[in-house]
Amino acid sequence: MALEDAKTQVDQAFTRTDLKGPSFENTFGGATSFLRRRYTKDLTGVDIAVTGIPFDQAVTNRPGTRLGPRAIREASALQSPDAPYGWPYDALSDLPIVDYGDLAFDYADIPAFPGRVTDHIRGILQSGAASVTLGGDHYISFPILKAYAEKYGPISLIQFDAHTDTWADDDMARVDHGTMFYKAVKSGIVDPATSVQVGIRTTNTDTLGVNIIDAPTVHQIGPDAVASRIKEITGDRPAYLSFDIDGLDPAYAPGTGTPVWGGLTSAQAARILRQIAGVNLKGGDVVEVSPPFDTTGATAIAGAHVAVELICLVGWTLLGKDR
Repeated sequence: MALEDAKTQVDQAFTRTDLKGPSFENTFGGATSFLRRRYTKDLTGVDIAVTGIPFDQAVTNRPGTRLGPRAIREASALQSPDAPYGWPYDALSDLPIVDYGDLAFDYADIPAFPGRVTDHIRGILQSGAASVTLGGDHYISFPILKAYAEKYGPISLIQFDAHTDTWADDDMARVDHGTMFYKAVKSGIVDPATSVQVGIRTTNTDTLGVNIIDAPTVHQIGPDAVASRIKEITGDRPAYLSFDIDGLDPAYAPGTGTPVWGGLTSAQAARILRQIAGVNLKGGDVVEVSPPFDTTGATAIAGAHVAVELICLVGWTLLGKDR
């Protein structure tokens, strides 16, 4: 049916009537919703809402991640006709998933921005759906986590990153993509003892009690052992996964603001993500994709793949699959 459907399907972001199943629309044309899911603000019966937060005014180096959600959506068209590879179920056919669109905010009113993010995600969670967010710089994870902590209590954070983002900053009003997890731990919305950061390869002497599996350790012990450690650390607690694309080595994701050599390969990241199926994952984000610094589009493609893996992991939890 794929060829026959491709002859008639167009602009599935607006014309499709179902919330499940693949799309065979030509990957090179049409409206670019995430995976050709329907664009809608109606979350009735929806399990997972993909949403974008195009914000990059908290960066410390190169900007451009405000263009990340659009680029990730465009790249995701490559995956829209097929079931996610390597999973024992088809999340795209088994779960009602929509593209909830982007957060609307006043780009010149930075003090109001965090509250807008929390309200946005709170609305998704109150509907009964989980969120998978496309960033945007990494600061957005802090106001997102506030909404998750309101629903689930202090949450376990699974973070893929080159940086810990726990540098000291006691001014809660500051908007900075390198200090937000310090604030998240200090304000009690993240439980450091059951949280883990993977791929770290920059120096920060105070990790606030968060467990670290740095990049050299990943290379030494391998993805399966890393996944086992993540499961041991988080246990059955509600968890949130934040994937900074600079967790990947710049060879695989050059389009990011603060690249650091010696990072994870895409194959390592894919294996770890699939092997942690069974963690009690409630939501996630992929951040720091900066298209202007990658003319090949490889970084956005990596971001789209990460977002699909997040959907599969959250879906695994929603469907009550075994660990």
